[in-house]
Amino acid sequence: METILNIQDLSKTYQSAGHTLTVLNNINFAVEAGSTLSIVGPSGSGKTTLLGLCAGLDRSSSGLVELNNIRLDNLTEDQRAQVRNQYVGFIFQNFQLLPTLTALENVMVPLELRGEKSIRARALDLLDKVGLADRVDHYPAQLSGGEQQRVSLARAFSNQPKILFADEPTGNLDAETSEKVVKLIFDLNREAGTTLVLVTHDLDLASKTQRIIRLKGGVVVSDERTVPESVNQI
Repeated sequence: METILNIQDLSKTYQSAGHTLTVLNNINFAVEAGSTLSIVGPSGSGKTTLLGLCAGLDRSSSGLVELNNIRLDNLTEDQRAQVRNQYVGFIFQNFQLLPTLTALENVMVPLELRGEKSIRARALDLLDKVGLADRVDHYPAQLSGGEQQRVSLARAFSNQPKILFADEPTGNLDAETSEKVVKLIFDLNREAGTTLVLVTHDLDLASKTQRIIRLKGGVVVSDERTVPESVNQI
């Protein structure tokens, strides 16, 4: 099985008021292409920091991050941005949509950065898939939280990523909207054959992935393969 993400001896420390704060300590795991994985743990356990390092949003203090066989720790900021644009999709808890752009324009941004053709048609198709065909000209402020998250989901899949990182994707949504968004994430993921790495405190959501890594105090305390609950039961 091809490995899409390889993490070896990964640590992240910060200097604060003369003290060294260790957020992550000696993390090791590998993720197979096309698989689904949750990273869970209490607040302050290092989940979001780990996700940022895996995606090349930040640089580790020590250790290796290899994404699609590319070592991220040796790259410049611009080179890491290029890798992200080519291989990575993101979904954030607070949506991260550009407020001055319509839903359609937000979805087109990653495609424009890649200089691709026919981007309007692809963006319209994705917005249709997430049930927003009638909302393409709306700005984020005119959309509900669930609709904004569906726009960000369409944007995340627009560049056909090899791996999708989702950081608390349902954290700002009510239960009913969360269920719809979760089903869309897994449906689009399965259709595209994308690898999914999910950070969540929601154990029901985590149980829908094939593997659960638990963090506590910046270390991995368990790494379990699971029989995921069917998302189609939603």
